[in-house]
Amino acid sequence: MTSPDGDTDAVPSSTLPRRQLGRFLRDWRDANGFTVAAAAKLVDLSASALQRIEAGQTQKVRKQDVRALCELYDIGPDDTEAAIDLAAMARTQSWYHAYGGLYSGAYNMYVGLEAGARQQITYHEHVPGLLQTADYARAIIGAYPGFSSGDDIDRRVEHRLKRQAIVTRKTNPVELEVLLHESALHRMVGSRRIMGAQLRHLAEISKLPNVTLRIHPYDAGLTWGTPYRLFAILRFDTGTRNDPIEPPIVYLEGGPTQDVYLEKPDEVRLYSELAEAIRSASLDEGQTRELIRRVTKELEREQH
Repeated sequence: MTSPDGDTDAVPSSTLPRRQLGRFLRDWRDANGFTVAAAAKLVDLSASALQRIEAGQTQKVRKQDVRALCELYDIGPDDTEAAIDLAAMARTQSWYHAYGGLYSGAYNMYVGLEAGARQQITYHEHVPGLLQTADYARAIIGAYPGFSSGDDIDRRVEHRLKRQAIVTRKTNPVELEVLLHESALHRMVGSRRIMGAQLRHLAEISKLPNVTLRIHPYDAGLTWGTPYRLFAILRFDTGTRNDPIEPPIVYLEGGPTQDVYLEKPDEVRLYSELAEAIRSASLDEGQTRELIRRVTKELEREQH
């Protein structure tokens, strides 16, 4: 079946690049103060066509339309090319995506998805970015060999801290569940002073009603008997019938290699089951805070 826009509805295609491109263009349009109607008219599109692009509902997005919108919004050349790449990816029929370096600086694939999520369940072996202090973030970012400039590191730290607003804002904060391996409490990042402050911050922020923090202890062993990558399950808002407006995504952190995004329902279900298994083997919230406080006191004694 082919829609009036030329989309082939019978062919399953990934929604991820389309959704990310739409979110990217919508954010830039809002930042420049254009209405949908005004922006569409200036690039010779109908308002309904631009609305479909921004909603990720158009499989075949023309590169010339993306370029024209980027020029209208005064988007830099690197991000313009990244947006055009997303338009090309929107045609893919593969459910598996490994993206690397699509955006640099203040905008990338994961940050865009994270900002739009209603719920995030994540497993980490270091303190995740949404819960990091500025000093901890600076030590993490500064250790990467590609980030040597002090100004560049400061910008990245600032951006990471701004991302945390989705957790601490008063209106509709993200529901965040962090399954944190105990090694994160002992792995030295920066210094004992930095670690002590970071652990105190963890204990405090875990008291927020929208934040659940559980430590996965050493003595729990390997869940499912195998190592696994750091992952996040992102779920989005639901419509009037309680159906998700956007399907959930699993993000696998790639470290120095490519990040991976999974959309296939069976894969999302598998990681949801893994998260449940880790959760079942983890300390409860009260035990978690008690362990964090105990490790913090040990760090403070070592400083003296």
